[in-house]
Amino acid sequence: MITKQQALHKAEEQFSELIEMVEEAIENGWRIDELERSSFAKFLAIGHQLMTAFVAAQGDGNQGEQVMHEGKTLRRLSKPHRRRYVSIYGSLKIQRFVYGTREGQEIEYVPLDARLGLPSGEISYLLEDWLERMCVKDAFRDSVDSLVDLLGVRVKVSVETAEKHSRAMAEHAASFRAGQDVPPPEEEGELLVATADAKGVPMIHPAACATSPRVRHRRGKGEKANKKQMAYVGATYSIDRFRRTADDIVNELLRKQRAKGRPRPQHKHVRAEMTRPGDEFLHGTLLHGPSYLFAGLAVECHYRNPSHQKELICLLDGERQLWDLQQEWLPRAVGILDLLHVNERLWTAAHCFHPERSSAADEFVERYLRMLLEGKVDSVIRSFQQLLSTRELQGAKRKRLMATITYYQNNRQHMRYDEYLAAGYPIGSGVAEGACRHLVKDRMEGTGMRWSLPGAQSMLDLRALYLNGDWDTFVDHRIQQEQITLYGQAA
Repeated sequence: MITKQQALHKAEEQFSELIEMVEEAIENGWRIDELERSSFAKFLAIGHQLMTAFVAAQGDGNQGEQVMHEGKTLRRLSKPHRRRYVSIYGSLKIQRFVYGTREGQEIEYVPLDARLGLPSGEISYLLEDWLERMCVKDAFRDSVDSLVDLLGVRVKVSVETAEKHSRAMAEHAASFRAGQDVPPPEEEGELLVATADAKGVPMIHPAACATSPRVRHRRGKGEKANKKQMAYVGATYSIDRFRRTADDIVNELLRKQRAKGRPRPQHKHVRAEMTRPGDEFLHGTLLHGPSYLFAGLAVECHYRNPSHQKELICLLDGERQLWDLQQEWLPRAVGILDLLHVNERLWTAAHCFHPERSSAADEFVERYLRMLLEGKVDSVIRSFQQLLSTRELQGAKRKRLMATITYYQNNRQHMRYDEYLAAGYPIGSGVAEGACRHLVKDRMEGTGMRWSLPGAQSMLDLRALYLNGDWDTFVDHRIQQEQITLYGQAA
């Protein structure tokens, strides 16, 4: 076993070699990147020796033949035990004495591990941080390969290890969210907005097979029998009022003329929930993804607006299940049907009568969009019903127009756009649409990707924390929680 002095002496030798390399680079006219690449490997080697010296300086954890720990008398086991520690500089073998009742039984106390604040697994907290930052953005295989390429063969991490650590980290997501501070009031906008949508995740097994064998449930709306299961995505944010006219919206949607002075969402927090078996405290039950999502949105809205001084807005598409949950969890909110979905239905109706990309289709959409924005929803419905009876549509076109009429009839109470525009409310759920894309699609629908239910939920939890800008504070929270679990105190 190398001593502290031996490791420090080796580090000094390597540093001298590094100085000589710089002198050689100066003398021989190296490009700056050549020195950068060559010196990096040297820095890693020096770091490994410094880590070795640090561990050696802590001793072997020998506290005598017997110790009292958590009210129990424990014996020092006869031989030191070795554990592997994988740092960004490479692997270390740490020899230390351990304590328990007898050899072969569970090790109950390891003084040196507590002194060093070692993690539960082999990978260091810093290496885990770097690896998971990559994993929340790219496939596990690509992330592992990228990390190995960057740090060299000194660090060997498997895809299975990366997946295991993702799940272990995600176990702390709920406690982190529960302990987060609310945004400072002076940084909030005038309105508080909650929005939700759904996006399918490709699964290893169909949704019905992913639940506990003792829990069978009928598929809910949006849960398909194929190999995709819905992730219900939600977001909360605040924003200032932005009063606009029907002309402003028409110009923005149809002519791509973005309105000037548009306020930006403040403190946007996204999250996603899938329907899944309950944890150890809810054994034998099923966590209903959309209900769990709306419960979380309601909690955040309460803490961000406890005195109800801000008007609460809820932006959704036409899925009935989501509107029912809004009434249950956010009954005070002004419910607004996302205008983007409304506009999509207008184009569907237009193409029942006019060719795609035709000026006639453009004029059809502009006419009826303006009517909807002016609050004339009933007039649009009556006009479409008249077209349905007078134009003698058949087959698929007739079904599409009927579906549009039904959609508007079912959601007319959330389509008072003239009032919403006058009040300065947001009327488009672009935040939810963007969250579905950034949170789910960009990471979880890569070529050939298939997810287990625990793995999918873990990735959604971690990716949401990353996209919310909470990664650094979450990593610190996760370390502190594990240190308390392992050693009874925070690091």
